[in-house]
Amino acid sequence: MTEFFLDVLSFFSNEMIVFIISMVPLIELRGAIPVALLMDISPLQTLLITYPASLIPAPFIILLIHQVFKLLEKIKFFKKLIDHIVIRNREKHAEKIAKYGYFGLFIIVAIPLPGTGVWSGSLVAALFDLEFKKAILIIALGNLVAASIILLVSMGVIGLF
Repeated sequence: MTEFFLDVLSFFSNEMIVFIISMVPLIELRGAIPVALLMDISPLQTLLITYPASLIPAPFIILLIHQVFKLLEKIKFFKKLIDHIVIRNREKHAEKIAKYGYFGLFIIVAIPLPGTGVWSGSLVAALFDLEFKKAILIIALGNLVAASIILLVSMGVIGLF
């Protein structure tokens, strides 16, 4: 099985692999940036690949997540999962969004910790019915901050070795 994945990956350039990793939920550019640097992709090129790639899912999540949830709720397993996701995210982020508004959304995206990022920020924006254009702008700005932090930390850590 591992050989199959390695064969598939060998078809793509390092840059394309990093581009794809940048769009994967939970990994996003937080995981793609160190991978790119380990593949000897320059820091500038890393930023130019990972930043826009990681933003690609945002508008789709914000605009379509409610429809996807409605379709999946027809299946008992997914209904429980969706209820858990929606309730957990609303409870987890309600105070930040109520208190800080769009700045709270910025923090959710900009701080490079597990469970934060473009996917989480987009889901929060959708769940709280935030204005699309403002949400996308805030997510993009927060993602740029996260990318900068991760790039600098990764360059420092990789430089140590």
